[in-house]
Amino acid sequence: MFKVLVACEESQIVCKAFRKQGHEAYSCDILPTSGNHPEWHIQGDVLPLLQEDWDMIIAFPPCTDLSVSGARWFKGKQADGRQQRSIAFFMEFVHADCQRIAIENPIGIMSTHYRKPDQIIQPWQFGHGETKATCLWLKGIPLLQPTNIVSGREQRIWRLSPGPERAKLRSKTFPGIANTMAKIWGEEENKEDR
Repeated sequence: MFKVLVACEESQIVCKAFRKQGHEAYSCDILPTSGNHPEWHIQGDVLPLLQEDWDMIIAFPPCTDLSVSGARWFKGKQADGRQQRSIAFFMEFVHADCQRIAIENPIGIMSTHYRKPDQIIQPWQFGHGETKATCLWLKGIPLLQPTNIVSGREQRIWRLSPGPERAKLRSKTFPGIANTMAKIWGEEENKEDR
């Protein structure tokens, strides 16, 4: 059983997928959880938690200042320091003292500010008829292999109407991807025991 920190996740989609596989997983976010398991959620700043012992850290740092979809606002974000703060926050996960780390973000500036991602995945590779290119930077864990390639690929998630919940809805992990993360990355513990 792994002790897993799922950082910057209020939905608990990934946390619950790891719990279903028998792991001790906790979500952490500055927002309260919408995942119906507050006993598995740590509401607050995730940075102090990086000093604790974790077998795996899966991080979803905010992409608002990093994603290419917001490139038209980069100048202002660079001028007032928001982008640099977001880069520094992302890098906290890179430098965490943990043997197994996955960091997720859309296509954006971290490919040049840090390095190219180890993998770019799409929801349609994991049972969801959507397109949403998602980068994964990995340490000590394998690439995700597609489990259910589907047709009907659309950008529905990007067509959500503007509103207070839009960013939260767009940032949720697709369940097929979360289940694959838990299955593939959670099985690594079993391989070590052999």
